[in-house]
Amino acid sequence: MRRLYLAAATSSVLIDQAWHLIFLALTGVWTMAPVTVTVGLLLQGGAVYLVARRLFAPIQRFLAGAASFEEAQRPITQLPLRTAQVVAPAALGVTIFRLSLGFILGGPAFFRPTVADFISLCIILPVFYFTYTYFVVSDYLSRLCAFIFRHYGRNLELFFGSYRLKLIVALVVISIAPLAATIVDLFSYADDAERLKLEITTDVSLALIGVLITGYFIGRSLLRPVRILSSGMSEVAGGDLSVQIPVISNDEVGELTGQFNRMVEGLRERERIRETFGRYVDESVAATILRRQGDEVLAGETAEATILFTDIAGFTTIAEHLPPHALVKALNEYLETVLEPIRAHGGVVNTFIGDGLFASFNMPLACADHAAAAVRAAIAIQRAVGARVFGDEGVALHTRIGISTGPVIGGSVGAGQRLSFTLLGDTVNLASRLEELNKKFGSRILVSQSTREACGQRFAFQALGEVAVRGRSDMVAVFSVDPNEQERTP
Repeated sequence: MRRLYLAAATSSVLIDQAWHLIFLALTGVWTMAPVTVTVGLLLQGGAVYLVARRLFAPIQRFLAGAASFEEAQRPITQLPLRTAQVVAPAALGVTIFRLSLGFILGGPAFFRPTVADFISLCIILPVFYFTYTYFVVSDYLSRLCAFIFRHYGRNLELFFGSYRLKLIVALVVISIAPLAATIVDLFSYADDAERLKLEITTDVSLALIGVLITGYFIGRSLLRPVRILSSGMSEVAGGDLSVQIPVISNDEVGELTGQFNRMVEGLRERERIRETFGRYVDESVAATILRRQGDEVLAGETAEATILFTDIAGFTTIAEHLPPHALVKALNEYLETVLEPIRAHGGVVNTFIGDGLFASFNMPLACADHAAAAVRAAIAIQRAVGARVFGDEGVALHTRIGISTGPVIGGSVGAGQRLSFTLLGDTVNLASRLEELNKKFGSRILVSQSTREACGQRFAFQALGEVAVRGRSDMVAVFSVDPNEQERTP
């Protein structure tokens, strides 16, 4: 990487020598070529090379593992500016020397410019070389930053450049500098047609080469970071949250790229939280809580919903005869079997209660015709569970289900930093009691009168009369559902 930088830092000497040789070829004056060429090589080549080595030294120590990234970060981000600040004085020295040589040694007339031409060239050429070097090294900086990102996993966090200023300088140098040189020649050599023709031909030739080369590097250094950022945004928009892109510029675009990486990291962390949360609560509940912000997460809300409770018949006895690992495996397989119909019919599993679970339909997620959806889920559970055995021991597990429909209060409850999203109300309590009443009636699915009325005649309900339910003073009408009967068309 150091060799690439040194090549970029000293590349202006190649343009300088090319321009000078073009000038010599157009004028046909080669007598001073050895001196002018040598001075250019020494100042814009040798002197810049030595200073550039010192500028790169702290970066080289970091690349060699002898310094931290924090120590190298400032030299990295300032590298284009500091390098250009070295090249510009060197270019000024070469320009002054060449333009003065004709007066000092009494050389050919082509080496003796007017005062106006002398001053303009001493301004235009150093400014051009400054701009050229800045953008060439900026282009190198993008490669260096990408290399550091790939091999060291670090990105720039210090930004000293200005994208607007870069753009203004680039436009001024490319458009105004050649025009200014031409205007000065028109006023300086108006009385000498042959000299004027030569000067303008030289200016146009040099400007064409300079604009093409400088424009190429300006485009690369300004547009490449934008393209990389745009590509990263497209990948994130496509759902890829593993994206991390290198910060390859030292201006506002680089800062924006760093903010983009932090945004993606935040999205990735949010997704990890949601996935982790979803292992303990239903994913839809986790997504609902994470989607809300502020006091809305804690505020209670009431909605019409259907609650479903499940439990395993005789689980205590089964647990006494199974080894712990076999029991847990069988229970996990069972719960997975029960979960699938609930989710398939639009329900949300709020929590697991020992060997059972507590699910809801239409809270917190909307579920059309939620009472019928809950009954369908219950029938599907009975059919799925009754058709198989679970665990290595091949245990048959029979499920009891209670369902109730009515107003339900939903919200986050808890204290301090420990909160739980739960559902409360008489409807929830009744569904739990109905699940227990299956023992009394020898049934598998019991529903409340409200659920029965919401479903109409679509299922094979059987009235079991009114019973006293723990926690309620009035009698409750209870209905069983035959899971072997097909659903009827309403």
